[in-house]
Amino acid sequence: MRASDRAYASLLDEIQSGRLAPGAVLGEVEQAARLGVSRTPLREALGRLAADGLVVQQSPRVTVVSDVDAGDIRELFEVRRALEETAARLASERGDAAAFAQLAREFSAATVDGVAATDDYYAVIARFDAELDSAVANDYLTSALRTVRTHLVRVRRLARDNPGRLAASVAEHRLIAAAIAARDADLAAHATHVHLHNALASILDSVADAPAGVATGAAASVHHEQGAA
Repeated sequence: MRASDRAYASLLDEIQSGRLAPGAVLGEVEQAARLGVSRTPLREALGRLAADGLVVQQSPRVTVVSDVDAGDIRELFEVRRALEETAARLASERGDAAAFAQLAREFSAATVDGVAATDDYYAVIARFDAELDSAVANDYLTSALRTVRTHLVRVRRLARDNPGRLAASVAEHRLIAAAIAARDADLAAHATHVHLHNALASILDSVADAPAGVATGAAASVHHEQGAA
């Protein structure tokens, strides 16, 4: 792996996990030394993160982790709704019905009672997302979804500490998977719409309760990047 790719991956993980909080200053000299790379690959990594919208350059020498506020989250979900509802419709037409039926069964059996069970549920979500991308078979759409998911990792974590929302998400994912398996595009899109509506409401409630200016700080200590959103 190239030094710039290694630096990018490390910084991305730290931003998404909350270890590098919004507003954290990423000094070139300090970060290069900490990550064990020279300043040239570090600049390349910071450039990629800036293109992702995860950092902003306040001056030629000062780069900081971007903030996430309620307005950002609403805008992100506007894009997410358009992409994921379309993806659900396409997957209903193009996807492997048996694969989605199996995922629906796994969601039916999933629980969020305890850390291990919750981690298993997140693993099913990851497989669902991968199957959805494969079913869509549209590089433009899946590329856009990957960009959205890069940002979602930061805000999804806000829902993890809400057991009721997490349990509801299990049922919502089961319905989406079952609708896709049944080739019911309208139901799949509608179920996705309801899921995203509920996820957004939960995250905005979490942001409202979080300290001012730290939308992602409510769960910064949580390592896992998946969530009920």
